[in-house]
Formats: sequence, structure tokens, C-alpha cells
Amino acid sequence: MTRPSEISFDNPESIVQAQFDAFNRRDLEALVAIYADDAELYEHPTKLLAKGSIELRERFALRFAEPNLHACLLKRIIMGGTVIDHELVTRTFPDGCGTIELTMIYLVESGRISKAWSIAGPKTLTA
Repeated sequence: MTRPSEISFDNPESIVQAQFDAFNRRDLEALVAIYADDAELYEHPTKLLAKGSIELRERFALRFAEPNLHACLLKRIIMGGTVIDHELVTRTFPDGCGTIELTMIYLVESGRISKAWSIAGPKTLTA
């Protein structure tokens, strides 16, 4: 498990990469530490999904219970403190296992993710 003090907060890209890696390791402590204490997670553009460390921890803990959870980075764009990832995520949905395309937009301020927005693309169930 990665401790928050071991994460390099050098620049927005490395911060988002650390978040991505912690997600794929299912390292809840490291993942939550990368977000600001009052961070907000949205379904783009304005549907608030989680606010603050407690709600983020609860949300990610539910995701980490999915046995096949894994994100694959398809493309990344960095502009200042904004990082945009195009991902293909393998998940266990209520109607079965499959993948979903996501665009994730991260705003990095003061060395941590302060806001994130998700845009869901097509979901494909595996047979």
C-alpha cells in the first residue's frame, strides 16, 4: 500500500497518474489522499456525486468491491492544472460485466485534485 507521503505531487500530470495507479491497485488510502479534503466529484456537468474525503472514500470503496475493476488509459491531455483522461474501464454493472468509456476531467490545485468530472460513453456488456 502506498502511503500519502510517498506520492510525488510534482505536477498535475503526475498527480493524476498517481490517482490512476492507486485506483488500479485499489489502494483506497492513497487514492483518497490525492484528492483535496473538500474535493468534489461530478457527473458532467453539474450532478454532484461526492464531496469531501468521507464521501469519496465511500464511493471508491464500493467500486473496489467489483472483482474485475480496472481502468485502461487511452489518451491524456494536460493544459495547466487541468488533466483530461480518456479511459476504458472494466466493471461489474448491475446487469453484468463489461466495459465503459469514460472521459475524466481533473482540476489540480495546490498539489491535489480539487474537482473531477466524469462523462460516460458507451457501455458494452461481455457475453
